[in-house]
Amino acid sequence: MARRSNAARRDASAARRREGIRSQPLKRAAAAAAVALLALARGARAADPPGSPRANQALAVCLADAATPAERRANLARGLALAEEAVAADERDPKAHFAVFCNLGNDLKLRGVGVQSLFGVRRLRREIDRTLELAPDYPDALVGKGELLCELPRLLGGDAAEGERLLRAALRVDPEFVEAHLGLARALAARGARDEARAEAQRALAAAERVPDPARATAARELLAQLAD
Repeated sequence: MARRSNAARRDASAARRREGIRSQPLKRAAAAAAVALLALARGARAADPPGSPRANQALAVCLADAATPAERRANLARGLALAEEAVAADERDPKAHFAVFCNLGNDLKLRGVGVQSLFGVRRLRREIDRTLELAPDYPDALVGKGELLCELPRLLGGDAAEGERLLRAALRVDPEFVEAHLGLARALAARGARDEARAEAQRALAAAERVPDPARATAARELLAQLAD
Protein backbone atom coordinates (compact mmCIF):
# COMPACT_ATOMS: atom_id res chain seq x y z
CA MET A 1 0.00 0.00 0.00
CA ALA A 2 2.81 2.43 0.91
CA ARG A 3 4.65 1.58 -2.32
CA ARG A 4 1.49 2.25 -4.36
CA SER A 5 0.93 5.53 -2.50
CA ASN A 6 4.52 6.67 -3.15
CA ALA A 7 4.22 5.76 -6.83
CA ALA A 8 0.98 7.71 -7.11
CA ARG A 9 2.63 10.76 -5.56
CA ARG A 10 5.56 10.48 -7.98
CA ASP A 11 3.16 10.21 -10.94
CA ALA A 12 1.21 13.26 -9.76
CA SER A 13 4.41 15.24 -9.27
CA ALA A 14 5.64 14.34 -12.77
CA ALA A 15 2.29 15.36 -14.25
CA ARG A 16 2.50 18.74 -12.54
CA ARG A 17 6.02 19.28 -13.90
CA ARG A 18 4.88 18.39 -17.44
CA GLU A 19 1.95 20.79 -17.15
CA GLY A 20 4.28 23.53 -15.90
CA ILE A 21 6.59 23.02 -18.86
CA ARG A 22 3.67 23.15 -21.30
CA SER A 23 2.29 26.32 -19.73
CA GLN A 24 5.56 28.30 -19.84
CA PRO A 25 5.21 29.50 -23.45
CA LEU A 26 1.67 30.71 -22.78
CA LYS A 27 2.76 32.49 -19.60
CA ARG A 28 5.47 34.23 -21.58
CA ALA A 29 2.95 35.05 -24.31
CA ALA A 30 0.61 36.68 -21.80
CA ALA A 31 3.51 38.69 -20.40
CA ALA A 32 4.55 39.68 -23.91
CA ALA A 33 1.09 40.98 -24.70
CA ALA A 34 1.11 43.04 -21.53
CA VAL A 35 4.53 44.53 -22.31
CA ALA A 36 3.55 45.37 -25.87
CA LEU A 37 0.43 47.20 -24.75
CA LEU A 38 2.47 49.63 -22.64
CA ALA A 39 3.11 51.43 -25.90
CA LEU A 40 -0.46 52.67 -26.14
CA ALA A 41 -0.77 55.30 -23.39
CA ARG A 42 0.50 58.29 -25.35
CA GLY A 43 -0.94 61.19 -27.29
CA ALA A 44 -1.47 61.21 -31.03
CA ARG A 45 1.36 61.94 -33.48
CA ALA A 46 1.41 63.13 -37.06
CA ALA A 47 2.25 59.58 -38.20
CA ASP A 48 -0.76 58.06 -36.41
CA PRO A 49 -3.69 57.03 -38.64
CA PRO A 50 -6.82 59.08 -37.84
CA GLY A 51 -9.15 56.13 -37.29
CA SER A 52 -12.92 56.15 -37.27
CA PRO A 53 -14.82 57.55 -34.27
CA ARG A 54 -15.70 54.00 -33.26
CA ALA A 55 -12.08 52.81 -33.48
CA ASN A 56 -10.92 55.74 -31.37
CA GLN A 57 -13.68 55.05 -28.85
CA ALA A 58 -12.58 51.41 -28.65
CA LEU A 59 -9.00 52.49 -27.95
CA ALA A 60 -10.17 54.96 -25.30
CA VAL A 61 -12.09 52.14 -23.58
CA CYS A 62 -8.99 49.94 -23.72
CA LEU A 63 -6.86 52.57 -21.98
CA ALA A 64 -9.42 53.58 -19.35
CA ASP A 65 -8.84 52.67 -15.71
CA ALA A 66 -11.29 50.50 -13.78
CA ALA A 67 -11.98 50.04 -10.07
CA THR A 68 -11.93 46.22 -10.12
CA PRO A 69 -10.72 43.41 -12.40
CA ALA A 70 -14.33 42.47 -13.10
CA GLU A 71 -15.10 46.00 -14.22
CA ARG A 72 -11.95 46.02 -16.32
CA ARG A 73 -12.97 42.76 -18.02
CA ALA A 74 -16.41 44.19 -18.76
CA ASN A 75 -14.85 47.35 -20.22
CA LEU A 76 -12.48 45.33 -22.39
CA ALA A 77 -15.33 43.20 -23.68
CA ARG A 78 -17.16 46.39 -24.66
CA GLY A 79 -13.99 47.82 -26.20
CA LEU A 80 -13.39 44.65 -28.20
CA ALA A 81 -16.98 44.70 -29.45
CA LEU A 82 -16.57 48.33 -30.54
CA ALA A 83 -13.27 47.52 -32.23
CA GLU A 84 -14.79 44.58 -34.09
CA GLU A 85 -17.66 46.81 -35.22
CA ALA A 86 -15.11 49.35 -36.47
CA VAL A 87 -13.28 46.64 -38.42
CA ALA A 88 -16.57 45.39 -39.89
CA ALA A 89 -17.47 48.94 -40.95
CA ASP A 90 -14.05 49.56 -42.55
CA GLU A 91 -11.64 46.65 -42.79
CA ARG A 92 -8.94 49.04 -44.01
CA ASP A 93 -8.97 51.14 -40.82
CA PRO A 94 -5.61 50.38 -39.13
CA LYS A 95 -6.67 51.94 -35.86
CA ALA A 96 -9.67 49.60 -35.71
CA HIS A 97 -7.38 46.57 -35.98
CA PHE A 98 -5.07 48.11 -33.39
CA ALA A 99 -8.03 48.60 -31.05
CA VAL A 100 -8.74 44.87 -31.35
CA PHE A 101 -5.07 44.22 -30.47
CA CYS A 102 -5.30 46.52 -27.43
CA ASN A 103 -8.55 45.21 -25.95
CA LEU A 104 -7.80 41.56 -26.70
CA GLY A 105 -4.26 41.81 -25.36
CA ASN A 106 -5.34 43.37 -22.09
CA ASP A 107 -8.07 40.76 -21.70
CA LEU A 108 -5.48 38.04 -22.32
CA LYS A 109 -3.38 39.50 -19.53
CA LEU A 110 -6.31 39.53 -17.09
CA ARG A 111 -7.64 36.12 -18.05
CA GLY A 112 -4.35 34.37 -17.41
CA VAL A 113 -2.95 31.26 -18.99
CA GLY A 114 -5.14 28.66 -20.66
CA VAL A 115 -5.82 26.98 -23.97
CA GLN A 116 -7.83 30.02 -25.09
CA SER A 117 -4.72 32.17 -24.52
CA LEU A 118 -2.94 30.40 -27.38
CA PHE A 119 -5.76 31.29 -29.76
CA GLY A 120 -5.74 34.81 -28.35
CA VAL A 121 -2.01 35.21 -29.10
CA ARG A 122 -2.54 34.01 -32.66
CA ARG A 123 -5.30 36.54 -33.12
CA LEU A 124 -3.12 39.28 -31.62
CA ARG A 125 -0.52 38.52 -34.28
CA ARG A 126 -3.10 38.69 -37.05
CA GLU A 127 -4.47 42.02 -35.85
CA ILE A 128 -1.09 43.72 -35.35
CA ASP A 129 0.16 42.37 -38.69
CA ARG A 130 -2.90 43.79 -40.45
CA THR A 131 -2.45 47.11 -38.64
CA LEU A 132 1.07 47.44 -40.01
CA GLU A 133 0.06 46.34 -43.50
CA LEU A 134 -2.33 49.29 -43.55
CA ALA A 135 -0.14 51.79 -41.64
CA PRO A 136 3.54 50.77 -41.86
CA ASP A 137 4.77 53.88 -40.01
CA TYR A 138 2.31 53.74 -37.09
CA PRO A 139 4.71 53.99 -34.10
CA ASP A 140 2.42 52.38 -31.51
CA ALA A 141 1.90 49.38 -33.78
CA LEU A 142 5.62 49.11 -34.55
CA VAL A 143 6.41 49.05 -30.84
CA GLY A 144 3.49 46.77 -30.05
CA LYS A 145 4.61 44.15 -32.55
CA GLY A 146 8.31 44.69 -31.79
CA GLU A 147 7.94 44.05 -28.08
CA LEU A 148 5.59 41.14 -28.71
CA LEU A 149 8.13 39.44 -30.99
CA CYS A 150 10.96 40.07 -28.54
CA GLU A 151 9.09 38.50 -25.63
CA LEU A 152 7.23 35.63 -27.30
CA PRO A 153 8.90 32.22 -27.32
CA ARG A 154 9.88 30.99 -30.78
CA LEU A 155 7.27 28.25 -30.40
CA LEU A 156 4.61 30.97 -30.63
CA GLY A 157 6.29 33.00 -33.35
CA GLY A 158 8.82 35.03 -31.37
CA ASP A 159 11.62 36.65 -33.37
CA ALA A 160 13.95 38.87 -31.34
CA ALA A 161 15.90 40.17 -34.35
CA GLU A 162 12.74 41.26 -36.16
CA GLY A 163 11.36 42.72 -32.92
CA GLU A 164 14.50 44.82 -32.50
CA ARG A 165 14.23 46.02 -36.11
CA LEU A 166 10.64 47.15 -35.53
CA LEU A 167 11.58 49.02 -32.34
CA ARG A 168 14.32 50.88 -34.23
CA ALA A 169 11.82 51.66 -37.00
CA ALA A 170 9.46 53.21 -34.43
CA LEU A 171 12.29 55.44 -33.18
CA ARG A 172 13.03 56.62 -36.71
CA VAL A 173 9.42 57.80 -36.92
CA ASP A 174 9.34 59.23 -33.38
CA PRO A 175 12.76 59.61 -31.71
CA GLU A 176 11.05 60.72 -28.47
CA PHE A 177 8.93 57.58 -28.06
CA VAL A 178 9.83 56.51 -24.53
CA GLU A 179 8.41 53.00 -24.72
CA ALA A 180 10.34 52.35 -27.94
CA HIS A 181 13.58 53.29 -26.17
CA LEU A 182 12.66 51.07 -23.21
CA GLY A 183 11.71 48.16 -25.45
CA LEU A 184 14.92 48.47 -27.43
CA ALA A 185 16.96 48.65 -24.22
CA ARG A 186 15.33 45.43 -22.99
CA ALA A 187 15.93 43.73 -26.35
CA LEU A 188 19.59 44.75 -26.37
CA ALA A 189 20.07 43.55 -22.79
CA ALA A 190 18.46 40.21 -23.65
CA ARG A 191 21.07 39.56 -26.33
CA GLY A 192 23.93 40.68 -24.11
CA ALA A 193 24.58 44.15 -25.56
CA ARG A 194 24.54 45.78 -22.14
CA ASP A 195 26.45 48.97 -23.04
CA GLU A 196 24.01 49.71 -25.87
CA ALA A 197 21.12 48.78 -23.58
CA ARG A 198 22.28 51.28 -20.94
CA ALA A 199 22.54 54.00 -23.60
CA GLU A 200 18.95 53.32 -24.74
CA ALA A 201 17.69 53.30 -21.16
CA GLN A 202 19.38 56.68 -20.63
CA ARG A 203 17.63 57.99 -23.75
CA ALA A 204 14.34 56.64 -22.41
CA LEU A 205 14.88 58.42 -19.10
CA ALA A 206 15.75 61.72 -20.78
CA ALA A 207 12.70 61.50 -23.07
CA ALA A 208 10.40 60.59 -20.17
CA GLU A 209 11.63 63.55 -18.14
CA ARG A 210 11.01 65.91 -21.07
CA VAL A 211 7.36 64.82 -21.48
CA PRO A 212 7.15 64.56 -18.40
CA ASP A 213 6.12 60.92 -17.85
CA PRO A 214 6.89 59.95 -14.22
CA ALA A 215 5.82 56.31 -14.60
CA ARG A 216 8.11 55.64 -17.55
CA ALA A 217 10.90 57.69 -15.98
CA THR A 218 10.69 55.30 -13.03
CA ALA A 219 10.72 52.31 -15.39
CA ALA A 220 13.84 53.70 -17.09
CA ARG A 221 15.60 54.20 -13.75
CA GLU A 222 14.71 50.66 -12.68
CA LEU A 223 16.06 49.29 -15.94
CA LEU A 224 19.27 51.28 -15.55
CA ALA A 225 19.66 49.88 -12.03
CA GLN A 226 19.27 46.34 -13.36
CA LEU A 227 21.82 46.98 -16.11
CA ALA A 228 24.30 48.36 -13.58
CA ASP A 229 24.56 44.98 -11.84
